[in-house]
Amino acid sequence: MQPILSGLYEIIKTITFVLLAAFIIRYFLIQPFVVEGQSMEPNFHNNEYLIVEKVSYRFHQPKRGEVIIFKAPNNPQFDYIKRIIGLPGETIKISNSNVYVNDIRLDESYLTAAEKTYLTQDPKITIERSLGQDEFFVLGDNRTHSSDSREFGALNKSNIIGRVWVSVYPWNNFGTIPSQQYGL
Repeated sequence: MQPILSGLYEIIKTITFVLLAAFIIRYFLIQPFVVEGQSMEPNFHNNEYLIVEKVSYRFHQPKRGEVIIFKAPNNPQFDYIKRIIGLPGETIKISNSNVYVNDIRLDESYLTAAEKTYLTQDPKITIERSLGQDEFFVLGDNRTHSSDSREFGALNKSNIIGRVWVSVYPWNNFGTIPSQQYGL
């Protein structure tokens, strides 16, 4: 009877360790995320399975061009995926179909021609926003179908869950996700 109890104790101990390790990894290190909608097309697609790393922003600030997952400011039950355009202390301006950071036009080569001209239907649309401490300006890559900082304003750093790290599925998109470089 003693070997059975000893074996059962080892199984329970192993299961407890595995569950504890999975909990720590899931809630503190990485998190799965499934893209819902078209707001990041053509770079991320509906039902694309991503892995979000949650550690790096504890050691450094998010960077322009990184794609992040965050709690929606106007409805924290939902997580959004967007690209960081503006950093704390900067002034963002959208005018004549261009995005400017501190009066320097961003070269957004990752956007399609249609997305680069997303404001041409109404050239009077102009947005200008100065960001405070711990505030970020985020935009979807599919500007015509994105709820982003143009709608809900600046994103506070406390809403950020993490940085999109790896695309897992579909397999043809498998790989790490690079940050967009703007040269500012």
